[in-house]
Amino acid sequence: MIVCITEKPSVAADIAKILGANIKRQGYYEGEKCCVTWTFGHLCCLKEPHDYTDLWKRWSLGALPMIPAKFGIKLIDDNGIKRQFDVIKTLISKAEKVINCGDAGQEGELIQRWVMQKAGIKCPVDRLWISSLTDDSIRDGFKHLRPQKDFDRLYHAGLSRAIGDWILGMNATRLYSLKYSEPGKVLSIGRVQTPTLALIVQRQREIENFKPEDFWELKTVYRDVTFNATSGRFKTETEAQQALDAITAHPLTVTDVQRKKGKEQPPRLFDLTSLQVECNKKWGWTADETLRLIQTLYEKKVTTYPRVDTTYLSDDIYPKVPEILKQMEPYSPLTAPILAKKLPKSKKVFDNSKVTDHHAIIPTGQSPKMLVGDERKMYHLIAQRFIAAFYPDCQYEQTTVLADANKQGFKAIGKVITDPGWRNVFNYGAKKDDDGATTQSADEGLLPPFEVGESGPHTPSLQKKQTQPPKYYTEGTLLRAMESAGKTVDDDDLREAMKENGIGRPSTRAAIIETLFKRHYIRRERKNILATQAGIDLIDTINQDLLKSAKLTGIWERRLRMIERGDESPAEFLEQLKQQIHHIVLSVLADNTSRRIQVAE
Repeated sequence: MIVCITEKPSVAADIAKILGANIKRQGYYEGEKCCVTWTFGHLCCLKEPHDYTDLWKRWSLGALPMIPAKFGIKLIDDNGIKRQFDVIKTLISKAEKVINCGDAGQEGELIQRWVMQKAGIKCPVDRLWISSLTDDSIRDGFKHLRPQKDFDRLYHAGLSRAIGDWILGMNATRLYSLKYSEPGKVLSIGRVQTPTLALIVQRQREIENFKPEDFWELKTVYRDVTFNATSGRFKTETEAQQALDAITAHPLTVTDVQRKKGKEQPPRLFDLTSLQVECNKKWGWTADETLRLIQTLYEKKVTTYPRVDTTYLSDDIYPKVPEILKQMEPYSPLTAPILAKKLPKSKKVFDNSKVTDHHAIIPTGQSPKMLVGDERKMYHLIAQRFIAAFYPDCQYEQTTVLADANKQGFKAIGKVITDPGWRNVFNYGAKKDDDGATTQSADEGLLPPFEVGESGPHTPSLQKKQTQPPKYYTEGTLLRAMESAGKTVDDDDLREAMKENGIGRPSTRAAIIETLFKRHYIRRERKNILATQAGIDLIDTINQDLLKSAKLTGIWERRLRMIERGDESPAEFLEQLKQQIHHIVLSVLADNTSRRIQVAE
């Protein structure tokens, strides 16, 4: 008998239907040659400190650091989980082969492996690896099953991540709680959550300590066009007034006119982070809300696997794209121009070197008719990005006019779109529904014709302005900061290159932010995220960069990815972490101050 183990009951039902396992039993589906059962996500977890020794039951500074000789797993203490595990264990004991049908990612691999290990599996295991839950994708996946050993490195990376989080989280949380918190109160420290909190506190400090400075800008209006002084800002009003006085009695003379054609490429396809950022910007959805919603679309088979960190498609998807576009009937007026000729294959869309486990989030071609409310809005967003990726670049013409008044240079720029290209996708139906118009920006306007050497009166003026502080993080901008380990990156190519050093995984960042809210370390103020006093005090108290540096945590993330690729040893990564937690414990114990951190209930 073959036993298939999925990560959710809904996925089990889909696979059982494909495999002909049509008899519903308690905790599984049964067929002539196979059974299909499921977990509920995590059924197992790493053992807690008290599971290893009674000495670790009581929180004590003298017991730190706690590092088990060998880490073990246990079943989560829940009656429903125990019942389902017993079903899985019984089926595995009778199986000739098991097919791991868990979510195709690091976390999914870890979930399934732990359950199989706990059940004492002895038979061979194959892996089902698919990027969507459509019937065709499932059938194709079962035709191309792979040996489980092909995914050992993925599992070792996930296991190293879990053990690393345990070593740091368990020890640092007890250490700081016992040393700095009120009796009985917990100060939660985490490998990713604490550097994330540090980013928020640092930004808040920058805003609080910001001292605005006045500056003046010199502008002039000639032929109803505003020209800006090329000398930039003036730091004093006296200096600005002198510049104004120097040109007031002199005509403005056009010295150069440049016309350049340019193009703007379509926006990148979505990875999970960019989808969360866009939904937060457009509708104020939290990262967690967006993750739950895109997971729903995946389970309803209308979009592909969501927990991804790439905006590219693999080359093998290219021949499948026309059929997907044909099936997207609600968008046929937009897909027709693409399907009328050979589909373009751009390196900005298709690049095997930028795809590891899964490709970018795209529609599957399945009908979205059953979607309602926010589901429909999100699907529309993803569908537009997907279609736009195969449209021509947006073409524009930019005119730059340089002028001079008594040796003071001025410049005016006009930019006008000559061929909207991919922007037509976002303009389509905009009057009825402008949900998708986020990628558009206003044209700077068409300038009247200017001739080099022309001259005439103009109306100069000064504008007094103030420097502005940085903005508070929103969930969208915080996700971007986590993705780039705190660096502000706007360029798409550079952002892709920095993802390996980001903190957290795309699939876990939403949960990290939610944890900080639950711990009362951060709070919302409209869309903004602010640190609470407890959050500020905690970061001020932590002196070890290892615990709060986004840069260092980003380096750890890169090493975990190296483990996944087989370029680093899990043992080496964990051994270094064990040494580091020893140093952190000694450092905190040596602190003779009596500071205390109050955490809200």
